[in-house]
Amino acid sequence: MANHKSALKRNRQNDKRNERNKTRRSKIKNAIKGVLLEVEEKSVEGAQNSLKEASKIISKNAAKGVIHKRAASRKVSGLARKVYQLSTSA
Repeated sequence: MANHKSALKRNRQNDKRNERNKTRRSKIKNAIKGVLLEVEEKSVEGAQNSLKEASKIISKNAAKGVIHKRAASRKVSGLARKVYQLSTSA
């Protein structure tokens, strides 16, 4: 446990940020699940729409530092690849 005034404040800030980021990370996960469900259902139009929303959510949170920008890019790229494969096979 921290003893200095500045260290106590830093712990309070970290707790607040952790709570904030927890909800943002779950939004990212839910957006990804939405795209994957549309791909499973083979709904090209729905998958494209949910990909657009998911990439928006992921990019915004990467800009805020919730996840690393390369991790965000990797997630968007993987989802886009799945949606593209779905649209070419249909």
